[in-house]
Amino acid sequence: MPILEGQRPKGRRESYVLPKVPVPPLKETLDKYLTSIKHLVEEEQYQKTKAIVEKFGEPGGTGDLLQKKLLERSEKTYNWVYDYWLEDMYLNQRLALPVNSNPAMVFPKQNFRDRKDSLRYVTRALPVDFARGQLAGTPLCMKQYYRLFNTYRRPGLKQDTLIIHQPGSLEQGHIIVACQNQFFVLDLVLKGKKLKEMDILTQLEKIVKMAENKEERQPPIGLLTSDGRTEWAQARDVLIKDSVNSESLAVIEACLCVVCLDGPSGMECGDTSRALLMLHGGGYEKMGANRWYDKPMQFVVGEDGVCGTVCEHSPFEGIVLVACTEYLMKFMTGSPSKMGRAISVSELPAPRRLLWKMSPKIEGLLKASAERLQRLVRDLDMDVHKFEAYGKEFIKKQKMSPDAYIQIALQLAFYRCNGRLVSTYESASIRRFHEGRVDNIRSATPEALAFVKAMTDEEASLSDSEKMKRLCDAINVQTNYTIAAITGLGIDNHLLGLREISRELSMEMPEIFTDKTYVASNQFILSTSQVPTTVEMFCCYGPVVPNGYGCCYNPQSEHLLFSVTSFHGSTETSSAVFIRALDEGLLEMRELCKKANKSHAAAAATGSNTVEPSRGVNYQVKSIA
Repeated sequence: MPILEGQRPKGRRESYVLPKVPVPPLKETLDKYLTSIKHLVEEEQYQKTKAIVEKFGEPGGTGDLLQKKLLERSEKTYNWVYDYWLEDMYLNQRLALPVNSNPAMVFPKQNFRDRKDSLRYVTRALPVDFARGQLAGTPLCMKQYYRLFNTYRRPGLKQDTLIIHQPGSLEQGHIIVACQNQFFVLDLVLKGKKLKEMDILTQLEKIVKMAENKEERQPPIGLLTSDGRTEWAQARDVLIKDSVNSESLAVIEACLCVVCLDGPSGMECGDTSRALLMLHGGGYEKMGANRWYDKPMQFVVGEDGVCGTVCEHSPFEGIVLVACTEYLMKFMTGSPSKMGRAISVSELPAPRRLLWKMSPKIEGLLKASAERLQRLVRDLDMDVHKFEAYGKEFIKKQKMSPDAYIQIALQLAFYRCNGRLVSTYESASIRRFHEGRVDNIRSATPEALAFVKAMTDEEASLSDSEKMKRLCDAINVQTNYTIAAITGLGIDNHLLGLREISRELSMEMPEIFTDKTYVASNQFILSTSQVPTTVEMFCCYGPVVPNGYGCCYNPQSEHLLFSVTSFHGSTETSSAVFIRALDEGLLEMRELCKKANKSHAAAAATGSNTVEPSRGVNYQVKSIA
């Protein structure tokens, strides 16, 4: 039976292995908060915010009360922030999942000879049983791995629900195959035996043939899942009034995953084009209806070799997606195909096409969803860029964290484009804790601002050694903030917990949370994440605010891969302009490091100790979220 998120089975071994997320000291969080916003707002606004924060943190005041309640919650729960975070980050959000929420992993372009070749590609993946712990050696809370294939995000009018199926209930599993906007049920187990690759290939060939039958073609219901969450919830309420639709929805919600068999896209298949097709399918006119965006794992296999995964993000973090897809890619390329047959062709029942009962109301809803998806497709401005001048090996030789270094480069690029820094989100994994997800690293630090000014406004008046000193200061602070965040001492989750506790107590919302500064500081105009891979693929996602950037980066030994997104509808952003500024900054930072190294070598040769190029930066490359 499905269980709602929050009703977790008790007594599992990992509950006793991993520690709980700590509740940071209140004063420490409030001090960090003021430091993080002081240089991002006008002085008058900062002084107002400072007074509000100091009042909130007074001994015996509102902050003390909420902190005590949060500590009590921590004693009673496995993870005090998990439900608050899940609802705030995902389930309460009303925007459409494509682009706005669902990330995609883009695989290398495949050179399929024909449609059957692309179907063989699918069959290599499906026998892998991830839920049984193929990745059990990974030092993470394994619950996120179970949730790859046993969860479903059901839309709600005000809040979505994350439905979790008990792992044991998936023994007789099925997948959903989308082909030409139709949805088919493919059982992976028949008569108690798992299908072999040849059997799966046979079933996929049947599905492709069935999808070509125009007389039995069903409406493109998958379009509804691309809409805003409230709109989709309203449409779902209309759909389930008919038992045929209700049964089809139930089958989809209980599936292990969705496999999307796409036709030729008709697009040039470079990195940017393939990323766009993964994020939104190209809209209704291409593959946008050949998706079911509520399901955490959708494997996309295009006849023209455009392949990847599209993920509903609420059940798991990027490290789980990367581990899954890397395991999949290595399995497909590194193990021999086993095309033996367990069941004869005559014994294989035809896959079942899911049926939908239409009405004029549903037809109208589909048309509206299609139009909104097309607007989103037209608005997205994406640029996937490989920076080839150097990679993470050069950065490591400077005794600097590649992640911190790239974060400073992103701040420099944004400042060069806009003349200011803004509230920045970088995901920080807290998976070392029981049911840990992520907190935020606020990368737009005062030290980052000092460095980017040294490279722009103050460039002519400062020496290279002073610029290098500022770079090292910025990287040190970034690294220290990262360590604090991944060890449970970040500020964003803590402030969220205090805010939600006040709601549960039916208090008047404390002024710290209605203050203009707090609201603005949670509008992340620059949303970033490091998603490194060991095989040739990359991750991408959209901006989180209309006037913002989404920037996913993949540091490799000799190059850095960036996927930058923004919206054409904003006059404040341009992905191409941002990429150019990023390139310029990365080259300047390399030259600065080279000059510092040269000066250091010269000083060492003469016995002088006046120059310390990197000052022995203490770095730790953090894991991704």
